[in-house]
Amino acid sequence: MSSLDELFKKPSARSNKRKLEINGHNADAVYKATKTSANGDVKTNGRATVEDEVEDDDDVAAGPELPPDEEEQLSDDDEEGRFFGGGLTRDTADVMDFIDEQDKDETKSEKVDIAWLRKLALNFEKRISKNTELRAKFEDKPEKFMGSEADLDADIKALSILSEHSELYEEFAKLGCVSSLVSLLSHDNTDIAIDSIEIINELTDENVEAEQEQWDALVDAMLEADLLNLLYENISRLNEDIESDRAGIYHVLSVLENLSSRPSIAATLGQKTELLPWLLSRIRRPEPTVSQNKQYAAEMLAILLQSSSEIGTKVISLDGIDAILQLLSPYRKRDPAKGTEEEEYMANIFDCITCLVDPPAGKIKFVEAEGIELCLIMLREGKLSKPRAIRLINHALGGAEDASCCEKLVEAAGLKPTFGLFMKKQDKETTEHLLGILASMLRSLPANEAPRIRLLAKFVEKDYQACDRLVKLRREYASKVAVIDREIGQERARVDAAESEERADEWFSRRLDAGLYVLQTVDVILAWLVAEDDGARRKIQALAGRDGILEDVRATLQEQVDIMDANPENPDSMLKDMLSTLIKHLI
Repeated sequence: MSSLDELFKKPSARSNKRKLEINGHNADAVYKATKTSANGDVKTNGRATVEDEVEDDDDVAAGPELPPDEEEQLSDDDEEGRFFGGGLTRDTADVMDFIDEQDKDETKSEKVDIAWLRKLALNFEKRISKNTELRAKFEDKPEKFMGSEADLDADIKALSILSEHSELYEEFAKLGCVSSLVSLLSHDNTDIAIDSIEIINELTDENVEAEQEQWDALVDAMLEADLLNLLYENISRLNEDIESDRAGIYHVLSVLENLSSRPSIAATLGQKTELLPWLLSRIRRPEPTVSQNKQYAAEMLAILLQSSSEIGTKVISLDGIDAILQLLSPYRKRDPAKGTEEEEYMANIFDCITCLVDPPAGKIKFVEAEGIELCLIMLREGKLSKPRAIRLINHALGGAEDASCCEKLVEAAGLKPTFGLFMKKQDKETTEHLLGILASMLRSLPANEAPRIRLLAKFVEKDYQACDRLVKLRREYASKVAVIDREIGQERARVDAAESEERADEWFSRRLDAGLYVLQTVDVILAWLVAEDDGARRKIQALAGRDGILEDVRATLQEQVDIMDANPENPDSMLKDMLSTLIKHLI
């Protein structure tokens, strides 16, 4: 049974890109501080004005005399005289008009086309060759080649205009310029390398309006030039204590995020480079306050983990679960300040560990590292961490391959806080995760053993109070889904079979938004209780106020089986067998 997190766990890797925060004085802000106010007075502090000294200025003449009226300025016999149009002579006006025309010609934008690109590419290659030659010739005399370095840097930055002309990407790659640009990442001058990385970031950014074929042609050429290894080499040599290098690492991470939108590249980043160990090391680096790069490293790790299960396996082998749990430990009682890099950092490391506990190997490591115990502390004492800890437990308990997490939750006295939260009104997402935890325990805990008996006792205590909560949730979400089902039924009646098939995913998504997953999970839990306890069967029917509730639960479970039958490419035989068995107990 898929959860909403599993259905939508892969984010668009090229969305919501962060922006580099620049430190230092803002020249514009300093300048604007001296601008005049709306009424034309300069904004000054503690200055006396003329108005303080003069109470009656009717008789005071100050400043130059007003200019004569236009009629007085031009006499009848001097309409084309020495002065006209505000006091300029005709010759002066002609000269200024000529200058204006020249300025207009100079500011006309150059046509950006293939011919322009070829000229740009030729000049760019010449700059690189000249700089390489001078560096080799005057290795010990930097003053001899610094001029060519400045020219090369200017040409690199000039490539930024290509981001506005993605139609030239394919030609840019064919000309060999992409390879030359990537090669500059190994330049001895790190400023040249950083500027090249920044341009690559601009050209591959999500905001570039490029067709997929154009973007692919550019990126393929970069990969052929060994971009990934060169990016990692720059991460290794740049020193974050230097502001320009710190910005360089930020741009490297941004390029990696851009490239990760292609799953094959994300897999390569995780399997064939040393990026994962570096990311784990970077997010663990002690800092007085969480920096932008530390937060971005955590975000990048989360993106890679969500893109490939193989990457998760490798991070687990690097003791990533234990490392990330140690990073989460300070937030068991303390919340980061809202709106800070640290708040995003905490959210991202929660995303990382949530991905890591999905596979069986991750669940085992999670139990060994006392992850369940840490989450339970957050459930009891955390604030901002509490809903994320609930989500993490849900993922850790999910799947029937291993019951160790379910058993550990019961052993660590986790039933009381879990049911305590379940009995209170929660938002939709938290409700989904709490229901997922209960459903996983009913599915995985061995029959007739102490952990399962203790679980069933929590549903029975206080006159089946938890069952009452389940029935109320079912009634609430069944009505919401019914409204959407009626709307979809009306829409389906107005379209033909072909369009109906096209819109099937859209309609299913709308049902999920209305609460279909909550309804399905509630019905699975109710079916388990009915199958295991006759007293629970009678109580559930009494709470529903009618005998037909079991038929409704059965219909929900049968729908899930039918969906599995319609999608044989993603089989979950154990889940299907479980649902089929529960259906038989609902007769």
